[in-house]
Amino acid sequence: MAIYQAGVIFDGVDTQDPNVWTLAAYRARGGYQALQQILDNKTAQDDVIAEVKTSGLRGRGGAGFPTGLKWSFMPRSFPGAKYVVCNTDEGEPGTFKDRDIIDYNPHALIEGMIIAGYAMGAVAGYNYIHGEIFSGYLRFEAALQEARDAGLLGKNILGSGFDFELFAHHGYGAYICGEETALLESLEGKKGQPRFKPPFPASFGLYGKPTTINNTETFASVPFIIRDGGQTFADKGIPNNGGTKLFSVSGHVERPGNYEVPLGTPFATLLEMAGGMRGGKKLKAVIPGGSSAPVLPGDIMMQTTMDYDAIAKAGSMLGSGAVIVMDEDVCMVKALERLSYFYFEESCGQCTPCREGTGWLYRVIHRIANGQGRPEDLDLLDSVGNNMAGRTICALADAAVFPVRSFTKHFRAEFEHYIEHGRPMKEHRWC
Repeated sequence: MAIYQAGVIFDGVDTQDPNVWTLAAYRARGGYQALQQILDNKTAQDDVIAEVKTSGLRGRGGAGFPTGLKWSFMPRSFPGAKYVVCNTDEGEPGTFKDRDIIDYNPHALIEGMIIAGYAMGAVAGYNYIHGEIFSGYLRFEAALQEARDAGLLGKNILGSGFDFELFAHHGYGAYICGEETALLESLEGKKGQPRFKPPFPASFGLYGKPTTINNTETFASVPFIIRDGGQTFADKGIPNNGGTKLFSVSGHVERPGNYEVPLGTPFATLLEMAGGMRGGKKLKAVIPGGSSAPVLPGDIMMQTTMDYDAIAKAGSMLGSGAVIVMDEDVCMVKALERLSYFYFEESCGQCTPCREGTGWLYRVIHRIANGQGRPEDLDLLDSVGNNMAGRTICALADAAVFPVRSFTKHFRAEFEHYIEHGRPMKEHRWC
């Protein structure tokens, strides 16, 4: 299910059309006009980057870092090879937007990466695709071949003298490879584990060369920005939150799916687009940015708009835009147990605080959820979290701690009741 309102990436895309992904269909929607415009005008690299800065586009993978600023970090005077890398390793629970892009509009991503390569003087790009969406990998490979056959990739693109090649790489489903330096390690054929930083990828990335990494949705937004102007894109959102955003809405709603809406859209509006609460149940809680984002009570979310600043002010993160909706029947103890098990399983084990800490978090919560909780367990969870957050090479430890802290903060009474009585406050679903 997908509804796109004031769309940028999915403007004019009919997801029911089996040929919607093809080069012909993309060109009929104005595809590759932005690239042609840049090459015909011999647009300066700095001007392309300036347009992206004007757009206010921020990274759509989770961090929300300004894209144009990130592109400007690339040392374009570097004499050797430089690379752009797309992170389609969509492993965050609740997130399923990027697979829609490569299934229905892969050429928007390809064009965006070519433009990025032009702007940063890169010789090649790589799209790292999550291992559990193999059909998407095959679709993207087919789109790449169409682009090569049309002279849009390779040597002397469209007779401009600009050379750029693009490749797809299939991952194997490891959550840790969504972290950009672990992704680079995996691309190089090594075990997917995060690198120490500095050096950062902009100076020492893929194969030790300067590299810029962006999310699928980020690159796919670039053709619109160049074709229609950065300010037009910015005006679709609100200040400091330019453009539209894809939100993956799942959980207890009538119409789960992807919804592309302007940043700053009220959560209440997004919930209404998704058909409202399933079965007329009451909204209890929402995780607004993927499973690693802190959970927020439903009444807070109903007063919040869907943008980076408002969600942060409410006490969570916009993250990847994965909106997990929970109704009144959800047992928050059992929900947290499942989330904690995920991070316990997905820790790469490189850092002791994460390797050991995720296990401690899961085992303590598992004990509570099975009626064997102890009065000191909530303090123990706090203590373990304090020894994990900010003490590891990457942010997976923090991602494991955020749900624990927010669940036990906003729904503490449920955990205390479980500990004291060995059972839930009421017969929730899954308890």
